[in-house]
Amino acid sequence: MTTVHFNPGSDSGVNGSVARMDDAKVEIDNGQADAMEPDTMYHNIRKKIAPFVMSFGFRVFGVVLILVDIVLVIVDISLPARSREVGNTLETVSLIISFFFLADVLLRIYVEGFKVYFGSKLNIIDACVVVVTLVVTMSYTFTDLSGASLIPRVVSFLRFLRIIILVRLFRLAAQKKELEKVTRRMVSENKRRYQKDGFDLDLTYVTDRVIAMSFPSSGKQSFYRNPIKEVARFLDTKHEGHYRVYNLCSEKGYDPKFFHYRVERVFIDDHNVPSLEDMLKYTTGVREWMSADPKNVIAIHCKGGKGRTGTLVCTWLIDSDQFESAQDSLEYFGERRTDKSRSSKFQGVETPSQSRYVGYYEIMKTKFNRQLPPPKSLKIKSIRIHSIAGVGRGNGSDLKVKIIVRKELVFQCVCATQENCTVFPDVGSNAAVISLQNGPEVQGDVKVMFESTAGIPKGYEDVPFYFWFNTSFISDNKLFLPREELDNPHKPKMWDLYKEDFGVTMLFLDV
Repeated sequence: MTTVHFNPGSDSGVNGSVARMDDAKVEIDNGQADAMEPDTMYHNIRKKIAPFVMSFGFRVFGVVLILVDIVLVIVDISLPARSREVGNTLETVSLIISFFFLADVLLRIYVEGFKVYFGSKLNIIDACVVVVTLVVTMSYTFTDLSGASLIPRVVSFLRFLRIIILVRLFRLAAQKKELEKVTRRMVSENKRRYQKDGFDLDLTYVTDRVIAMSFPSSGKQSFYRNPIKEVARFLDTKHEGHYRVYNLCSEKGYDPKFFHYRVERVFIDDHNVPSLEDMLKYTTGVREWMSADPKNVIAIHCKGGKGRTGTLVCTWLIDSDQFESAQDSLEYFGERRTDKSRSSKFQGVETPSQSRYVGYYEIMKTKFNRQLPPPKSLKIKSIRIHSIAGVGRGNGSDLKVKIIVRKELVFQCVCATQENCTVFPDVGSNAAVISLQNGPEVQGDVKVMFESTAGIPKGYEDVPFYFWFNTSFISDNKLFLPREELDNPHKPKMWDLYKEDFGVTMLFLDV
């Protein structure tokens, strides 16, 4: 268990339904065994070799060896007349493979622990197959069949023992399961996983009542993401009758019967934001669910359980008074979702527009009493791109701008042909101004996308850069977004292209 200190209190006190505490202590299940490993040579060695033993490459190598050994057995028993030279070579290679499999089992027992390893029936069968096939291989290898040539029954028996090695095919089932586990861990990277009580899922308790996870999958996708049946088994085991699942993927769903039809949908495109209306509808529903019973929990997922998931988890953390500021909630989510023992890579909300919308919700809660802000209609006048040298042609002439409202394209301009716009390079200021001709009137959530004909590397949304904003939060008819607040240029790996002063300023006119 991990003890986390919240400022006002846990989810159990939804919006002041219980007394608020200055420093509430909440126990959160971190999904790991409670026992701490002592700092001994035994455990330190185990920690060092575990990544290798459980690696994808090592597991694939084991599968290849199983197939190779089976081929060797078939070739050996199909030889019409046994050649000692060929036979000895095949037997030697097969024996080496058998010892490798024994070492594989012993290493896994060492890494996982005796109790955990033999807690799986499949592992028990796997270990038995390895031991039996090793004994058979040794018996066959070290028995001289030339001296038994006058005893056909002995020869037949030993050949039968050789055929028994084909039971190694059953090892493929165990290896497949191990490959699935390794692949899921590899895909989830260093997101905090739930790995105890017989579960191994890309799933994190953000609070004691809020779960973040990756997509519950079936079919081929379950090979590398959470299997939906395992997710259902987890929720039914830990929170039977008291959970509600939120699917944030606009691109795909699943049969809600897996979760007893307690599934809600919030349709958000990948690497994009929810509408303000959807955010309010979502928090209202969660508030009612959480207030109905202190045992009720929510399990939220998108595809990877990070961007869209983090956006709405943080929205709830603010709505339920657990965090006052959007920034604090975003940092907390990232801390909970990231397993720093594996890597320091941040696994929180990283797309700037998503973080911006968490900030919008903070304002809606504190300033507008959980209501939509007053609508504001604006006309986009111009777009200024700062520090544009080195980005495309460096003067804005290669850009195409698309403006989208409610998933509909409302305006498009092509700078190269001056279609619906005029480009004014400002060489002295290292900038370019795109003045829109008959710029669109926009209201509410707006998406602005920039395409290029000059080969600028693309990122999310298959464009060089883009961003979302809501007109109700525009002040002084101006919006400035620096590099770190633009989707795609925010990534450090892109900073060789987008310099420190890169940014976008949009100017508006009142309607």
